[in-house]
Amino acid sequence: MDRAFASGIVVTSGRIFLISFVAIVAGIVLGMILRRQIPAVHVREDARDVIRLGAGFLTTLAAVLISLMIASAKTSYDIQDSHFRTLAAYLVETDQLLVQYGPEATQVRILMRQAIPAAVDRIWREKQSAAQTSAFTAASLAEQLNSAIAALTPANDAQRAIKRRLENDAAEIAYTRLLMFADGDKPILTPFLLILIFWLAVIFASFSLFVEPGRLMIAALLVFALSVSSALFLVADLSQPFVGLMQLPKEQLEHTLAPLN
Repeated sequence: MDRAFASGIVVTSGRIFLISFVAIVAGIVLGMILRRQIPAVHVREDARDVIRLGAGFLTTLAAVLISLMIASAKTSYDIQDSHFRTLAAYLVETDQLLVQYGPEATQVRILMRQAIPAAVDRIWREKQSAAQTSAFTAASLAEQLNSAIAALTPANDAQRAIKRRLENDAAEIAYTRLLMFADGDKPILTPFLLILIFWLAVIFASFSLFVEPGRLMIAALLVFALSVSSALFLVADLSQPFVGLMQLPKEQLEHTLAPLN
């Protein structure tokens, strides 16, 4: 159940934003209710100090935790983005080498342009599952390229040298493709997230506990709640580079190679 819940949260980063915002607003309302139930004149000054110190300690913990989560999610995103750009670079280099090889390699270039969209779709399908239960598909773009390049018959030393470079590039494409599959995205663990949201609700409850509610204060607390919830949304979206608003540009890889003249 935890895995399913975590998977649903990771895929829909908007749900994290909504859950955290509702929880924080509930904390604000709870603080206002407690303030009415326990008048300020009945609360000792040392009790207020303890509550403020506890809230300050939780605020520090939450700030450190959110910063670590953002750093971890950004690192995961940058790793996949690096693989993405490396794959695109090797595809362009392979196509340029095929041009240098000569007209005999035209069919290989056509194969690349036909195979890239299917390969990209396969990568996105694999990575859009948070649990990544799908198996690695061997019949990928690199395997098709390897077969096509192996079928080339060099007629001179220049073509033989280019073919060796093509074989190296095809191996790098296969390796990068495998890295994109193996470097799994890092979903937010459910207990981690629930504890953090609980801390945030307690912190905001303490903010409204000893302050007279007014329009300005309520507006300020709502803005702060939106800001904190946006930070959690950012973490969730960055942790899934192939899903969400900040996903890697799929179309860029599909159109890496220019149409044949």
